[in-house]
Amino acid sequence: MALKKTPVTGMKDILPKEMEIRNYVINMIRETYGTFGFSSIETPCVEHIQNLCSKQGGENEKLIFKILKRGEKLKLQDAKEEADLVDSGLRYDLTVPLSRYYSNNANNLPAPFKALQMGNVWRADRPQRGRFRQFMQCDIDILGEPTYMAEIELVLATTTLLGKLDFHNFTIRINDRRILKAMAQYSGFAPESFDTVFIILDKMDKIGLDGVQKELEEEGFEKESIEKYLGLFRELTSDVEGVRSCKEKLAGVLDAKVAEDLETIITTVDAVKTADFKISFDPTLVRGMSYYTGPIFEIAMDEFGGSVGGGGRYDEMIGKFTGNNTSACGFSIGFERIVMLLLERGYEVPTKNGKKAYLIEKNMPAEQLRDILKQATEERSTGTQINVSVMKKNKKFQKEQLAAEGYTEFVEFFRDRM
Repeated sequence: MALKKTPVTGMKDILPKEMEIRNYVINMIRETYGTFGFSSIETPCVEHIQNLCSKQGGENEKLIFKILKRGEKLKLQDAKEEADLVDSGLRYDLTVPLSRYYSNNANNLPAPFKALQMGNVWRADRPQRGRFRQFMQCDIDILGEPTYMAEIELVLATTTLLGKLDFHNFTIRINDRRILKAMAQYSGFAPESFDTVFIILDKMDKIGLDGVQKELEEEGFEKESIEKYLGLFRELTSDVEGVRSCKEKLAGVLDAKVAEDLETIITTVDAVKTADFKISFDPTLVRGMSYYTGPIFEIAMDEFGGSVGGGGRYDEMIGKFTGNNTSACGFSIGFERIVMLLLERGYEVPTKNGKKAYLIEKNMPAEQLRDILKQATEERSTGTQINVSVMKKNKKFQKEQLAAEGYTEFVEFFRDRM
């Protein structure tokens, strides 16, 4: 039987053009986030299964690629439940591994600690545009900073990066999980029903207010609570006035400082930003991860038609490892979606002095070839990208292929004729 030449479903081969853009974006990430003081770290792609199944990852915990025990530890004939067979899994995000990493190494790290982590993650998800089962994630996190300085720095660093990659007119949607809960409590929903309410609310952009109302009614919630709840969303604006309105309306169920801090984040980012974007208060923003405890945010881009990144504060996750809660906040960009958008718009990676192709006639004498290669070396030292290749019979087609790779200048070398 012939071997399969296509990748496993949900995985992909990466061709040179995409790889060039990926490498460029990765370098830009390291350079830009480095100017904000973030340090690169790395964690293993395999995590303890109990860490991955700690009820911190929301729906992602249903998508884990689980790994069987190895060698003598794997006893299929004696297995009575999954725990007898599985002891680890491929990470589905970088936040759980980071929390374990920090818990294990905090004594050797500065406080606060600003971490940059890039690496592949795996989810047994249904593949679709911009979504794979193996994909690169890029996270920045600030651990040990309890104030809104963490949120401000994360948003500014992320938007600065996107600006350098030539993205414009995108939106940072921001909310706070405590505002979400206060709105539900104010409307009369019981705390134990909040998760159900938020799952339905999270569909707002797809089904609208009427759709949310219908689903809440189908769940059996009181009509008075539903009307009061949806009335809040009809009244609130997407600017700081909306945040101030929350502070007033939710007095008694919401700590005023929560709204004040959110307003400070929005106004500060708006005042000092360098990229072309807007930051918008969105009381419907939920974020699926159950580990978020405070401000949450997403990047919305019209050209993608959805989110290309997100994050928030998760002050209780590290405490699951250590017994002591540690302030933590992170922002992840959708690396694969960013690369996809750059490819779709025909993005060309900038080079210092352009890209030049040397086409050398076949059977070039060694002495003459050495002179040509020395010339290429000298040009490369100035930042020019030089591709040296043997001239083909169909020179026109060869040049067309090189031009498709971004080469704009061609130099032809022929053997010296006696």
